[in-house]
Amino acid sequence: MFKPELLAPAGCLSRLKTACLYGANALYLGGQRYGLRARADNFTEHELKEGVRFAHEHNVRIYVVLNAFLHDDDMDRLDEFCEFLESIGVDAVIASDLGVIRTIRRNCNLEVHLSTQASCLNRYGAQLWKRLGVSRIIVGRELSIEEAGRIKQESGVGVEMFLHGAMCMSYSGHCTISNFTAGRDANRGGCIQSCRFPYKQTRLETAGGMGVAEDNTLDNLGEEAHFMSSKDLFGSALLNEFFRYNIDSLKIEGRMKSALYLAVTCRTYRKLIDEIASGSLTERSVRDADEELLRTLNRGSCEGSLKGPAGRESVYEPFVKDDSKPDMRHILGTVLETTRDRILLQLKAPLELGNTLEFLPFRGESISWMVDSMRSIDDVELQSARQDSVISLPKTSELVDVAQFNVVRKSDTTHDDVL
Repeated sequence: MFKPELLAPAGCLSRLKTACLYGANALYLGGQRYGLRARADNFTEHELKEGVRFAHEHNVRIYVVLNAFLHDDDMDRLDEFCEFLESIGVDAVIASDLGVIRTIRRNCNLEVHLSTQASCLNRYGAQLWKRLGVSRIIVGRELSIEEAGRIKQESGVGVEMFLHGAMCMSYSGHCTISNFTAGRDANRGGCIQSCRFPYKQTRLETAGGMGVAEDNTLDNLGEEAHFMSSKDLFGSALLNEFFRYNIDSLKIEGRMKSALYLAVTCRTYRKLIDEIASGSLTERSVRDADEELLRTLNRGSCEGSLKGPAGRESVYEPFVKDDSKPDMRHILGTVLETTRDRILLQLKAPLELGNTLEFLPFRGESISWMVDSMRSIDDVELQSARQDSVISLPKTSELVDVAQFNVVRKSDTTHDDVL
């Protein structure tokens, strides 16, 4: 049966390994230049080599982003970088600019995927990009699944869609707010997410006394609101539609998100996709998946334009209380190493005896365990441990399946994950 690729983000080498092990089929990541996430850790050339090696050992593909809109001065040594990417076995590059694509095609044989930034929204555009050497279109988020499916069918080019994560309110991400508020070009990797701030709407009067708007767009006039910020995309309930229209790749947003976010989203969507492919998906599975996904930090959930054009219901409203939302879970740490009788844990938050931890295996149910003993790496018994320290836990019978790179979380902490 057809099964779409699960494509996950990797902001650094450690998160690349996390996403590989938690079920991603492919990863997208950036080098030190040419991408749209300049504030992410990104990868040095040495890390790119190591990342490709690790991913390929786990049958995971690597796509490198070259999707910034580059000025002439930005193009320096792009040809050499493309040759390097080909030499280390990168599976594809993601680009949006015609000049970048021309450089890629002239200097290497790398497969080219068209970035959503290029705003390909119809079959005619897809057919043109295909003639220019593009093998996959990452369609604009303004499209529904049905529309994307028609583009694939009528153009013969592969189609990728966003499945989950934060969304930009501007058209296909073409935003310049950061250019004016911070002097950083969002379309060349400098976005500071100005849209996430609260703003006040003010009615401007013209010489004729007419206001700028007379409809309900100014309901919150004079009050702070996040009217330029979208809720997060949650496509879990629509996975059958992605299968129905043979969408090749389902993309999780978040190269700047945490290891916990990657572990939860990858393992949750991996389970759902596999269950659909095997014919075993149930309504309970979808409900459990949504509850699990909502335990990570988010701005509320919506389906964006996956079924039809996004409306006002997709706007983020942080002050609206939602009693149905499950309790949040925060990252506690990552397993560095396991032995026959001990587990070494790198802490991302403080820990005390009596705390209850939740280990997330790569597959299967999570493992709940109360801390009744912990030691320092110098084998000193501890009552508490600080953030960023490394501790040793006993490998009890409940924890026998815990493995290196497993993510651990807990609910009884105020530590903030990366949103």
